[in-house]
This record gives sequence, structure tokens and C-alpha cells, in this order.
Amino acid sequence: MSSEITPQSPGRKPRVAVVFGGRSSEHAISVVTAGAVLRAIDRTKYDVLPIGITTEGRWALTADDPERMAIADRTLPSVAGLAQSPDGTVVLPVDPSDREIVYTEPGAVPKALGEVDVVFPVLHGPYGEDGTLQGMLELAGIPYVGAGVLASAVGQDKEYMKRVFISFGLPVGPYEVIRPREWDTDPAAARKKIVDFAGEHGWPVFIKPARAGSSMGITKVDDVSGLDDAVAEARRHDPKILVESLLRGREIECGVLEFEDGPRASVPAEIPPVTAHDFYDFEAKYIDSAAGLVPAPLTPEETARVQELAIEAFDAASCEGLVRADFFLTEDGEFVINEINTLPGFTPISMYPRMWQESGVGYTELIDRLIQAALRRPTGLR
Repeated sequence: MSSEITPQSPGRKPRVAVVFGGRSSEHAISVVTAGAVLRAIDRTKYDVLPIGITTEGRWALTADDPERMAIADRTLPSVAGLAQSPDGTVVLPVDPSDREIVYTEPGAVPKALGEVDVVFPVLHGPYGEDGTLQGMLELAGIPYVGAGVLASAVGQDKEYMKRVFISFGLPVGPYEVIRPREWDTDPAAARKKIVDFAGEHGWPVFIKPARAGSSMGITKVDDVSGLDDAVAEARRHDPKILVESLLRGREIECGVLEFEDGPRASVPAEIPPVTAHDFYDFEAKYIDSAAGLVPAPLTPEETARVQELAIEAFDAASCEGLVRADFFLTEDGEFVINEINTLPGFTPISMYPRMWQESGVGYTELIDRLIQAALRRPTGLR
């Protein structure tokens, strides 16, 4: 059922709560993304309330200061450095008939911060991108930008994402899963499972956390000698790990955005080989700012095909709002989908906004379209 609350009172601008930070290992990138969103959102059209979640999980009222949210001299920002108080807490409503946000500090009378019409979550990884925050907002009856509970959960868990894609006939590369209990109870058997996979599909393999992003915790493993360290690094981020074979080809990305008449695909982009890194890892993406090619140098037929597959992936996972779909264009000319990202990075160098900029949708318009799509959708089952 949809909420019966009107989007906003007559004469009042819609109020957008930008929620960022969080408990995942992608905390800093979420802060950077939030800074970019706060800088670009149309303040003549929307009132904005920045809310940061600390690495410990406290919801904090933060400074509305995008300049302090950027990576400076290779130093990553955090919510703790932006919070207006070290102990203050933002409390969301739990009653769908009330969208009043409350701010509390120890020993002080709680202060009402006003109603929120829509939440723009820019959280990456667990406890934000995986359906947990989305479920809380559904219970509260607050509209929000992006995918719902199911699509967020599917988009976060790379194993089940691939299972969904396979069931819809989308091309997926070889992979193996090592569940937490397998490694905890019989690491020798789990190790053999990986070695057998490599024996079938060839070295190197990529060991990655099953439920993480921003290329964190991923290791390219050339032979069995590097296996245990790679597994340990992946399990530092997630006890369930994914093993993928090396797909030789070009890395192609495509953005999907929800318009009034349905989802549309952007021009695709290409991630060229990064000579200073073994692969397109966290350092290459965010510290050294390796640039992608927008648009990707593809034939018209290849462009049309990857756009078609991106929308198919969006629909297969029941996504809403936005998705960045990542592919490999193999040496035999076939596209293989690697993964989707239901809350892709929105930093100034991120591929998703760059692809839409090249497609004729600027950053501010992109944010506006996402907010308007969220306001159009009813909360609850749909």
C-alpha cells in the first residue's frame, strides 16, 4: 500500500535527506559521493539535510560542506570529521504517518528538524546498499532514491546477482563461491575447490568479497602460492568470497536511468588497461583517478547490444532509479556481464555521471531525475 502523506505541504520545497558514510569499508567513498551530490543538487528546487552515519553506526547531523568531503592529499574523509556534535544523534520516524526528523544530544531536549520528503542514500556496501536501509525506509513510509529491498540485496551479493542473471539468460563468466562455513571448517577442501576451479578455467583468478564494492578486498592470484593471503584479504571485508576467472577482453560499463517512460541506457564507457596497477583496483579508481573513455570506442552494433543488455540486467534484478552495469567485451566479440551496481559512485570522476553527461543529462539534472523518480513511486509493495 502506498503512503497517504502528500509529498510536501503547498508552497514548500521538497526536503531531501542525503544519507552517507556508513559502517562498510566503503565509508570514505560514500562521503566523497555525498559531497559531490550536495555540491550539485539544485538548492532553488530542494531543501537539503545532510545526515552522516559514522563507522560505528551513529546517525549524525553533519556540516553541509562539500569541500570537506573530498579526498585531499590522498587522505580519505569521514563522517566523524563532519559531525556537528560528537554525541548528537539523528532519529528517523518509525510511524509512516509522521516524517519528522528528530535530533538528540545527551542532557538536552530533543529538537525537531522538520519533515523529510525523500531520502537520497549514497551509502556503498553493507548496511546501506544491501537492502537494510531500504527496508527501514519502507517501514517508515519515506520515499527514497534507487533500488528497493530485493534489488538492493541482489545487487550487493555477487553470487545471487549472477544466479539471477543466469536465470534470465544473461551471459555470465565462470565463478565459484566459498561460503564462510566451508573455509572455517575445512580450509583444505575449500582451497582445493579454488585450485580445481583454476585448473579448469586457468590462472590467474580473482579472489573477491562476495558483498563489497569499490574493488576493495580483491586480489589477482597468479598461482596457488598467493591463495591464502588473497582469501584472508577478501574475508577481511566479507566472510563469503567469490572466485572468478580472468576474462580476456575490454572492460565496458553502461548506465541505466529511470525516466517517466521507463529505463534508458546511457552511452557506454570503457575502462582502459591501467599500467600502474595489476587491475582496476581501489587505488586506480579513487586515489590515482584512472580515467575511463567516455564514450567507449565501440561500433554502433556493439553500443546497441551493451545498452540492451544493461536494461535487461536492470529489469532482471527488479531495479529502480539507476544502475551501472559492468561488462567484458571478450576477444570473440561477445559481451559478458560482470556485475551491476545499484548505487554507483557519484564522485566527480565516477563513470556513472560521466556517461550520462555524455548522453545529454548533466549532473544536476541527473540528481533531479532520481529524486523525482523516487517521489513518483509509492512506498510499500509495488
